[in-house]
Amino acid sequence: MANFLTSSIGKKFIQSVSGAFLILFLLLHGTINFFSVIDSFHGNFGKVALDDKLFSEGDGLFKLGCDFMSTGFISIMVPILALGFVVHIGYGIWLTVDNYRRRGGIKRYEVASKAKNDSWSAKNMAILGIIVLGILGFHLTHFWAKMQLPEMFGIGNYEDNPYTLLVATFSKWWIVALYMVWFVAIFLHLTHGFWSMFQTIGWNNKKWQKRLKVIGVLVAAIIVLLFVATAVNAYIEAMAL
Repeated sequence: MANFLTSSIGKKFIQSVSGAFLILFLLLHGTINFFSVIDSFHGNFGKVALDDKLFSEGDGLFKLGCDFMSTGFISIMVPILALGFVVHIGYGIWLTVDNYRRRGGIKRYEVASKAKNDSWSAKNMAILGIIVLGILGFHLTHFWAKMQLPEMFGIGNYEDNPYTLLVATFSKWWIVALYMVWFVAIFLHLTHGFWSMFQTIGWNNKKWQKRLKVIGVLVAAIIVLLFVATAVNAYIEAMAL
């Protein structure tokens, strides 16, 4: 077992499994965030955002989604999710260093490699991962630190109105722009990571590889568009309040 975990195939397998788990989380998270856009179409966003009496106008879909994320089952999943991030990042760094060494290190230009045929995303997964991780920390200070952290550990001031947090976060254009950089990095990271995940488990014939690359782009696009729509809509709502 230990040999498997430290082997090249083992590291890629663990990276793939942890990546699949995070893709599912992003789909769920993005869908719940998009509920705030639906609330705007129904005219509920502004009402609930300005409600000082804890949603006397009625809970919107986004609030109900956030309540779901605060249920006992999801709360149990938080440390598992955190572990998944740590494993994915740790093995990603390990694989990057190992691939760099195998390709000749600083003398890798002397080694014949198929890397020249790889996509830009494939050759720069480490850079994309750093961008995703860096802005993730920034993101956690806006939402997780003001909702789940106070609720779970009693640290900080608890904010019960997620609409208020959306408006406060995306009321500044430069923050919206920074998040857009994050979303682009996530998209590029996912487009390579998705089909690479299936390749690791053996779906690497030419027919399926082409299909999985297309499916990967579609999945990444759906996830990122959910987040982009949420950020842009929150900025518009902030300007209207």
